[in-house]
Amino acid sequence: MKILEDIISSLKGRDVPVRSVHACVFWTAVESRHCGLSSTFREAGPSHEKGVRGVGGLTQKTALELAEYAKSDSLLEASIGMAAINSLIEVDESKCLEKNAFEILLEKGGGKNVAVVGHFPWIPKLKGKVRNLWVLEQRVREGDLPAEEGARILPECDVIGITGTSFINHTLEVLLSFCKKAYIVMIGPTTPLSPVLFDHGIDAICGAKVFDSERLIRFISQGATFKEVSGVRLLTLTKT
Repeated sequence: MKILEDIISSLKGRDVPVRSVHACVFWTAVESRHCGLSSTFREAGPSHEKGVRGVGGLTQKTALELAEYAKSDSLLEASIGMAAINSLIEVDESKCLEKNAFEILLEKGGGKNVAVVGHFPWIPKLKGKVRNLWVLEQRVREGDLPAEEGARILPECDVIGITGTSFINHTLEVLLSFCKKAYIVMIGPTTPLSPVLFDHGIDAICGAKVFDSERLIRFISQGATFKEVSGVRLLTLTKT
């Protein structure tokens, strides 16, 4: 978990108390210095089988203490931990691009072999605009390949998009080990908008910044999908 450890270490000196934690059906938000967002993942099966450590007292922790949950084998704890990490990151919007992940993959992947780890709504738009397109998913849909195919597919790719939820299920470092010489894009609101990722081979970081936490929390607590979420802005950092 070297990447997670490096990101957390980069936030030392910025620690503040946690103000609120909202583990909602699709999205998790943590308020500390800012409001951080993450996808909500959880184990299959009855909810009583595995709970969150310290539940009911998470707002008695500091944000860095809660960030340590990102290393947990519990998917729900890791979701909370990633939101805590994102709540501490100071995003300099002057260094961000207005391009989204789809635009970057299209720009970099035209006529090339492209793989995307994670199924995103814009996937159909990429088809026919790149030489070859593979979508790797743990929950396979029609046209997808199982995530286990990554070891075979990713070394052949010129451009690779990887979902930020790979932080939650701890697959990111394994995936990166298969990316030999590809241009790598991290995608989604779980992704930390941290330059630390550039030190680990990431070329573009497509994440989200919450600008209206009250509105965001109202939406996610009522079951909003990401297309329905309000109060958040999509941003991209690239290597300079």
